[in-house]
Amino acid sequence: MKKTFFKMTVCAAGIMTAFTLSSCSDSDNNMMDMSTQRTISFENVVTPKDFVESGSFQGTGTAPVIMPGQSVSINFSAGKAQSLMFATMYGLSKDWFFASQQPGIKLFDTNGKAITGDVSSSVLLWDNGTKDNVTGQTESKPIAQVPNINASQLMKLNLNYNEITSEFTLTITNTSGGTANETPFSPGVWAVSNYNGSQLLNSAPFFTPNSLSNPEITDIAQMGNIDKMKVKLSTNTGIMTGLSPALVVIYRGDKNPIYELGKMDNGMGLKEIAQFGNVSKLQSSLQSFPGIKGIYVAGNAPVAPGSKIMTNFKADPGDKIAYVTMFGFSNDWFYSNEVSIDATVKGDLSSKTALFDSGTGVDQYPGAGNRQALFGGTPQSETKGISKVGTQFPVPAVQNVIKVTVN
Repeated sequence: MKKTFFKMTVCAAGIMTAFTLSSCSDSDNNMMDMSTQRTISFENVVTPKDFVESGSFQGTGTAPVIMPGQSVSINFSAGKAQSLMFATMYGLSKDWFFASQQPGIKLFDTNGKAITGDVSSSVLLWDNGTKDNVTGQTESKPIAQVPNINASQLMKLNLNYNEITSEFTLTITNTSGGTANETPFSPGVWAVSNYNGSQLLNSAPFFTPNSLSNPEITDIAQMGNIDKMKVKLSTNTGIMTGLSPALVVIYRGDKNPIYELGKMDNGMGLKEIAQFGNVSKLQSSLQSFPGIKGIYVAGNAPVAPGSKIMTNFKADPGDKIAYVTMFGFSNDWFYSNEVSIDATVKGDLSSKTALFDSGTGVDQYPGAGNRQALFGGTPQSETKGISKVGTQFPVPAVQNVIKVTVN
């Protein structure tokens, strides 16, 4: 995975502004001889997956096929850079299947407004090129559109959108009944490709037009069997994220200066980190906070998977350390230390780190929410106490996303 994939600009991702790389502490000149200098690093260790969401669908009758007159619906989340790809077999064929052009059905217009209503014009009928259309004999031809058949007359697609959750519902209706091409549809698969701030990680998720087919789409086109594709999609589906620059605070006392669990955001600047990755306000606010001995910033740009940021800091015996960085592909989440940490310790602090919800913005599916900074959006405001992120979304475990180390 090239790091350039995660060059999220200010306009495209909305996560970064300007960051000061040096300490903002006035106490550095007063450090005692016992002061020690250490380095804290934040590494993004998440494994990028091609798809942020994927799944399958089938008919609701005794047989899993979708017969003429029947409908099936699928729910999925997406931001304005993303699209939906699906595939299902034209049942009464040797090797034809329904799907859109890659990378999928367009979900947002150029202004970022969700597309709703009838989008049947997006569906196309494809010849997989692996069976002769008359004899059924094996052949090897590139995937191509089936000529002289209007797929939108056989299949109706309708999109609904929930703006708060950034969730779509696609209803697929078999409208082939009574036409010259009446056919059942097989069970199908769908996927939404992950977006990294500049491009989709997989812009051709199921097949490549004008190229030879693959085993997964071939099984769908010839037999309506989605098993291979389901495995491929499942293996390559998962939430990923970038991280923001991290704010590091050296302090004295029992109160974590960055957040208090269960309390509302205090307006000092945590919200700006959790929503946009901007540490400037909290950095400034903490300069007058009681007990603060040093404030440092690690990094000056989004932290892509496989990348690391770090900063040096000074600490005396009895000092404590706190830190915060944004879960970049969220509406208002942040990583921070869950427990009090001695600032003179060394080693891996990941086990002491947790993922928190700042309670300042309505949550959407991570990496697929149109109000997230990743897509240039602003979260819909909410007022809740700061809490640990729960299990509503399949977020990777903390240690599979971020590694915090002091040397």
